[in-house]
Amino acid sequence: MRYGIEVVPFGEYTDPRRVVELAHAAEDAGWDAISVWDHAHFWGGVGDPWVTLAAVAVRTARLRLLTGVTPVPRYRPHLLARTLHALDALSEGRVTLGAGLGVDEDLDPVGDGAAARVRASMTDEALPLITRWLAGETVTHAGAHYRAEAVQVCPGPVQDHVPVWVGGSSGAALRRAARWDGWFAGCIDEARRVLVGPERIAERVDELRGYGASPVDVAVNGTTEPGDRLPAQYEEAGATWWFESLFGLRGSPTELLERVSAGPPT
Repeated sequence: MRYGIEVVPFGEYTDPRRVVELAHAAEDAGWDAISVWDHAHFWGGVGDPWVTLAAVAVRTARLRLLTGVTPVPRYRPHLLARTLHALDALSEGRVTLGAGLGVDEDLDPVGDGAAARVRASMTDEALPLITRWLAGETVTHAGAHYRAEAVQVCPGPVQDHVPVWVGGSSGAALRRAARWDGWFAGCIDEARRVLVGPERIAERVDELRGYGASPVDVAVNGTTEPGDRLPAQYEEAGATWWFESLFGLRGSPTELLERVSAGPPT
């Protein structure tokens, strides 16, 4: 099991400086990664994940950087590839793309919504294009949603392959995750209640294997205090990553910084 922090960029954490403070403390305390939500709007405002992770990249040397998760249909694939490549270069190869379809309440109010099957089709068409561009390829493509005519976006890869972790809890999301590098499962709600426990994760990991997945990362989130046994139970169920969820309803910035500074729950 490896350990990261998950930052919900609402409230105090719309400010990248607050997130950088957490990330710097996390690296010092032995955490392995930071994940930042990618939402377009929320009451009180939202933070931009790409600017925030870029700021984190220049203040850390070891943490993996990921979005948890990016609604792929919101972005033009070539522009998302360009952003990912720049962040990967800035961080010297520490980026993982958390990818999903997005949720109606985030997409619809700003005109980005579409039927779930359309968003799924867009995502499945976009992800191979993004990875090809990140590899430095010149791409010609004519698909249902995207076109490219001899387009090169990135000069070449920074890391051999930017991992893609797929978010979502449906069977379709698991099938998609089995084709990529990992699955990111949301396990709690805003009141810190566990909605998807270790037993359910074990069932879903079995489903992943049934879809022919080679060993992939399985990430879960939750809230703990140092020494908590819950992450170990998820590890026994097949999870490979624990993300400590940090958000305003959990406590003050001082309290959350103290939790991060205390280190992973091992």
